[in-house]
Amino acid sequence: MAALGWLTPRRRSATARSVLAGEASAEAARKSSQETAPPPPREAEFPVHGDERAAAFFDLDNTVMQGAALFHFGRGLYKRKFFETRDLARFAWQQAWFRLAGVEDPEHMQDVRDSALSIVKGHRVSELKSIGEEIYDEYMAERIWPGTRALAQAHLDAGQKVWLVTAAPVEIAQVISRRLGLTGALGTVAESVAGVYTGRLVGEPLHGPAKAEAVRALASAEGLHLSRCAAYSDSHNDIPMLSLVGHPYAINPDAKLRRHAREMDWRLRDYRTGRKAAKVGIPAAAGVGAVAGGTAAAIALHRRRR
Repeated sequence: MAALGWLTPRRRSATARSVLAGEASAEAARKSSQETAPPPPREAEFPVHGDERAAAFFDLDNTVMQGAALFHFGRGLYKRKFFETRDLARFAWQQAWFRLAGVEDPEHMQDVRDSALSIVKGHRVSELKSIGEEIYDEYMAERIWPGTRALAQAHLDAGQKVWLVTAAPVEIAQVISRRLGLTGALGTVAESVAGVYTGRLVGEPLHGPAKAEAVRALASAEGLHLSRCAAYSDSHNDIPMLSLVGHPYAINPDAKLRRHAREMDWRLRDYRTGRKAAKVGIPAAAGVGAVAGGTAAAIALHRRRR
C-alpha cells in the first residue's frame, strides 16, 4: 500500500477496496478453474471383462468373411475333381430357382440339399477336414473382414468365448474358427458312418430359426446368460438369433436387417466400400445347396481366366 501514499486517505481507501475486490475475484476464478468437473456419462463397458456368463456368436458369411464359405468350398472341391462339369446343370438350375423364387419351399430345398450332399457322399470325414485346411489358405484367409475380426478379438481379450454359427458344414466352420483363434463353431452336420459321409444330413441345415435353437442349446450347456451375450450377423434370416441376446449387432447388413436394426435400435457396423455394399451375396438359406451355385460361378470365372 506504500505506493498509494500520495493519494488522499479517501482515495487510498477506495483504491485498496478495488485491489482487494480484484484479487478476490481472481482467486475465485482460479479456484473455479481447478475444480474437476463431473465426467460425462459413459456407456457401460462392453464387452465386460471377466464376465464368464457372457459369450459372442458370429455368423460367418458376409459377417466374418467376404462372400459365402460354401462358394469357396465349392471352388476347392471342383479343383480337386470331386465332381464333373456335367453335374453342374442340375446344381445350377436348382440354385438359380431358389434365388429367383426367394422362398424356402421345403420340397425344393430338399432336392437342393440332396444334390449338394451327393458331392461328398462316400468321402471320408478326415479327407474333407484336410481339404478344408487347404481351401482356407487358398480362398478364405484373405477374405476375413478385419473389422469383424477385431470385434471377435475384443470378446476374447475380455475372457469370453466366441463361437461361429453358420449353415456351412461344421467341418469347414471348425477350420475357420481354429484359424481365427476362436472358441469353436456351430455348423450344419452331415451324417457319417464309420467316418464316411452317407449323403444325408443330421436334422436340417443350421439356418434361420435353427441357428437360434443352436445358440440357445449351447448357452444352456455352457451356463451362459443370453441377456449378457452378443450376436453378430449380416442377414435378416438371423433375426431370430440376434433377438435372443442382449447385445445384437448388424454387420454389413442386408436391407431388411438394416431396417429392422434401426427400428429396434440395434448397433450397426458396415465394413464394406460403397461398391461392395451394393453386391448381393449367395443366400445362405439354401444351406449346403449353395455349394452348387457357388461352384458354377467359380467354374465360369476359371474359364474366363484361361
